[in-house]
Amino acid sequence: MPVQFPVRQTDAAVHQWFHTDPGRAVLASEEETVAQALADRPGQPWLWCGPVRREPEGPGRGVYLAADGGARWRGQVACGLPLPLPSESFGAVVLQHVARPAGPSGAALFAEAARLLVNGGRLWLFVLNPLAPYRWRWRGSGISASEPLAWRRRLREAGLVPDPVSQGLGPSWSVQVSPLPQQGPGLRAAYLLRAEKRAIPMTAVRMRRVLPIVRGLPAA
Repeated sequence: MPVQFPVRQTDAAVHQWFHTDPGRAVLASEEETVAQALADRPGQPWLWCGPVRREPEGPGRGVYLAADGGARWRGQVACGLPLPLPSESFGAVVLQHVARPAGPSGAALFAEAARLLVNGGRLWLFVLNPLAPYRWRWRGSGISASEPLAWRRRLREAGLVPDPVSQGLGPSWSVQVSPLPQQGPGLRAAYLLRAEKRAIPMTAVRMRRVLPIVRGLPAA
């Protein structure tokens, strides 16, 4: 049976679900993929935001922040948005079940990710699948989920370029660790969307005309 939570929900109650056996199974299923994300840009630091407090384990240098209710974060620093971190300083940003499908807080978090990423850096977005049978295990927790199309639209609004294909992760129904990803969300409990930061000029740059060198005249 799904774990029952109080009727009046807060972000803290939503994050509490990831401390239950079904929630821990989802996070454990994502560990290998998260490790891949943190190693995506060797030599550059990473930022990892997750729903539970933990040690910032990962390759290279990085910062781990746990959601602490509302728009607050706790970890190597305790802060709110905007994060007290320098712009364009991270090769990878991982948002693991901390983004919200709707509301200004979700938009602000994506805007922060875009600000912090270097050009060519990637955002790795882990979210729950609203079509999975596993959704009955988070029923009553206050968690809301969206399909990939809605997430891609929000990523584009933040100035990021999302990949066209997502990866399904985690169990389908049974509470067990399922680390092997699949193409598309399918019936898996969660899925991954990746998006890249690309520096694109706001206006088109007119190409300069190339003039041929006339025989007999010195080249400038």
